[in-house]
Amino acid sequence: MTLQLKDFRVRGRPVVSGRRLDPDMSDQMRTNLSNAEAQISEPFKGLTTDGQVVPGLFSLQQTGLSTASMKQAADAWLASLDAEQREAAQFDMDSDAWRRWSNIHVFLMRHGAMLEPMSQEQRDLAFGVLREGFSPEGFQLARNIMKLNESIREITGSDEELGEWLYWLSIMGEPSLDQPWGWQMDGHHLNVNCFVLGDQVVMTPMFMGSEPVAVDIGKHAGIRAFRAEESTGLALARTLSGEQRSKAIIGDDVPPGVFTGAFRDNFEMSYEGVKFDSLTSHQQALMFDLIGTYVNRMRSDHAQLRMDEIRQHLNETHFAWMGGTEEDSVFYYRVHSPVVLIEFDHQGGIFLDNDEASRNHIHTVMRTPNGNDYGKDLLRQHREQGHHHHG
Repeated sequence: MTLQLKDFRVRGRPVVSGRRLDPDMSDQMRTNLSNAEAQISEPFKGLTTDGQVVPGLFSLQQTGLSTASMKQAADAWLASLDAEQREAAQFDMDSDAWRRWSNIHVFLMRHGAMLEPMSQEQRDLAFGVLREGFSPEGFQLARNIMKLNESIREITGSDEELGEWLYWLSIMGEPSLDQPWGWQMDGHHLNVNCFVLGDQVVMTPMFMGSEPVAVDIGKHAGIRAFRAEESTGLALARTLSGEQRSKAIIGDDVPPGVFTGAFRDNFEMSYEGVKFDSLTSHQQALMFDLIGTYVNRMRSDHAQLRMDEIRQHLNETHFAWMGGTEEDSVFYYRVHSPVVLIEFDHQGGIFLDNDEASRNHIHTVMRTPNGNDYGKDLLRQHREQGHHHHG
């Protein structure tokens, strides 16, 4: 059921800018910022189960796929920018800007060229970059998240914090057909990192969420996000036998957030849940569909390669669950293997006045464990093989 405006109960809370760093930010926000800076300053290792990176999982290869259209789109967008915008938009390949994304609405460390002051032509060219990385469905989800950020602005009236265009696009390195480069979209509930090396693409970390996830009011009435992520995960959980549930369910209550969101690049998470090879063939098909729901946000040819990579480790893949399994339950789940980590979580309200988790605030994240978030393991191999960096 989608909600009407009268159904939204808005939480009373102080306004914190989503456009600029607030000199009068709260002590809690200063602490959050300090902790974020400390984590970014740690050398990148990547997500692991025990602090030790499993070697040899990712390899440089000729995939036979072209990334020329992505380069052309990035070049076209950069060419549309004025000098000041371009200065804001471009970073060296080794910049820690990669790790400075944040899913919250507050301006902590936003960077890149902001969409709001751009001309419509510049925005369209920026979307051209995203279109070349995403599948049509993935691009639509990204745009829906932005539109729902406009919807929550309409609901709350909080223009300083929220809006469809409070998003920043960055280009890392120089767009190239043979040298490493990439792009990043950063803003409330939409954080996408896309690394490109020759014809290989790594599109994690990818954080996507929304509050609300559905509206029947305002300029974007009729939008609904994360339907497949929610329904396919629940469908799988509801097929589990008693014995499978005893392994898969690791908590009765949903956690307050995903575990590997912003500033968790080196997080350690052990495997939990039920293993893929202990599922029935029907359940395995559901789990593979669930993984595909996230991976297929990428353009289809690179998504197929990514699914092939994940398929090689299916018998090491785990499905874990917290929360209920009724049709209207709130829940958390994750899919975790040596080469992919997917998390889904129902959240309590931030702008909406519900302390308990609800179906109307969702966070999802997809990561590449063992050192290849941001394509860093491929970049390391590229350089070790003597390829010189131009950034």
